Amino acid sequence: MSNSATDDPAPADGNNRPAVEVRTAAAAEVLKHRRLLRTARDGQILSAVMLPLVALLPPVGYGVLTTTGRKTGKQRRKCIRVIRRGDRAYLVQLVPPHLALTRPGAVASWVWNIRTNPHVRLRIRGGTFDGVAREIIDPAELEQARAAICESVNPVDYAEASLHLRGLPTRTKIEKLHRYWFDTGHPLVIELVNEPRLSGGGNEPDFN
Repeated sequence: MSNSATDDPAPADGNNRPAVEVRTAAAAEVLKHRRLLRTARDGQILSAVMLPLVALLPPVGYGVLTTTGRKTGKQRRKCIRVIRRGDRAYLVQLVPPHLALTRPGAVASWVWNIRTNPHVRLRIRGGTFDGVAREIIDPAELEQARAAICESVNPVDYAEASLHLRGLPTRTKIEKLHRYWFDTGHPLVIELVNEPRLSGGGNEPDFN
């Protein structure tokens, strides 16, 4: 599963961190990462492969996000890592280190979809929720999101980390990876607005 950026020709404006800092962090991280997930396309393929399983029974800490394509108006689904805290769910659009070296502010198509239409659907363990998504800019809220995302380690995180990192995944490695993703990516929050429904909607992976 991957929340990675796509290759949209978008300006590098999705991250409040200076580009030079993102590039420096990426340079320090890149040798720790496998070659399996180096590009946005790699992340798209992984998301599409995992989508049927995650939609059927989301593991703890993961789910399926449905946005509305800003160009097509169609429902677009993708697998994401997401942490729920009460009526809020936190997630991060990742910028893989290989991509961050050249495009430190790359913005994924699903984030552009949210910027155009923030109304989303989230399928997680416990049901399917409607929600309103937005990027986080408030410092206090960023700290809340960072704590939720970076301090949570669930069983599937070990499998995902093995796709990203060289060597055996450990809790310490996973927490460091989550911090890297958060500090160089684009944190978002989804405000859940209804009681969960039994099943999700949308039929297509996020390729626009």
